[in-house]
Amino acid sequence: MTDLAINLDLLPRIVGILAPIVAIVLVGYFYGLRHNPEMAVANRINMDIFVPALILGAMASKNFEPERYIGLASGAAILLIICGLVARPVARWMAMDWRTFVPPMMFNNSANIGIPLAVLTWGESALPAAVILYTVSNVMHFSIGVHMLDQNARLLTLWRNPTLIAVAIGLTIATLQIPVWEPVVTSLQLLGNVAVPLLLFSLGVRMQHVRFNDLGAPLIGAFLRPLLGMALAGALALLLGLNARDTAMLLVFGALPPAVMNFLFAERYQRAPEQVAAIVLIGNLAALVMLPLALMLAL
Repeated sequence: MTDLAINLDLLPRIVGILAPIVAIVLVGYFYGLRHNPEMAVANRINMDIFVPALILGAMASKNFEPERYIGLASGAAILLIICGLVARPVARWMAMDWRTFVPPMMFNNSANIGIPLAVLTWGESALPAAVILYTVSNVMHFSIGVHMLDQNARLLTLWRNPTLIAVAIGLTIATLQIPVWEPVVTSLQLLGNVAVPLLLFSLGVRMQHVRFNDLGAPLIGAFLRPLLGMALAGALALLLGLNARDTAMLLVFGALPPAVMNFLFAERYQRAPEQVAAIVLIGNLAALVMLPLALMLAL
């Protein structure tokens, strides 16, 4: 009874954390229904300018210590790999091409939802850790993920990605303790402040394209993946000896829904983009159930 009362006491805080995220996504959804905006240019600007600025601004700040996050980054990488290994036989059981099902089960929405969720839950001090988690997922997606979809893809193009360039510069600055003029950091942070609301708004616009047909694989993935991710996060946190906040952040990371980028890659490499879109979008809708559960366990 005591544990139940504690969990019930957390409900207002969990609602307060998720409400701003849901509100911005809904604004994007209803705006998209009414105006059907073309988001390609805005999304490209966001991924080329605002998200790299967010990452570089966090890494260039005096509070970023990359060595502090080695355990968290290792846990995230192992978690994603195991989720992919488990998803492959599940895809075979569903008689589905594994290249359609495995990437959305591996690579999660650590940008659109993961970063704002971390900041709203643990404050601005959690931004560097959230950026590390996003970086792990993004690097693996642009390397392992692309190779899964096209074995002839050139991985050297990975370093043309502005986000990963920002990560490399940020890690160099933090590791070598290169001083950065404070107005430059402030400018980066101001640009970065655009990234999260625009990511959420764009996700809402994309939600209008959900199609409620052939929901077997999307529903299995929507609930199996976060449950597996949370279980793995708990085990890995113990194995790696993570502190309380990193354990909680890894648990929430494990529960995040599939990244929208999975659909963009499936479309680019012609790997059943309609099916991938359904898996991604149903997974993000299911997050309304799974993320409160993850936060209840984490807080």
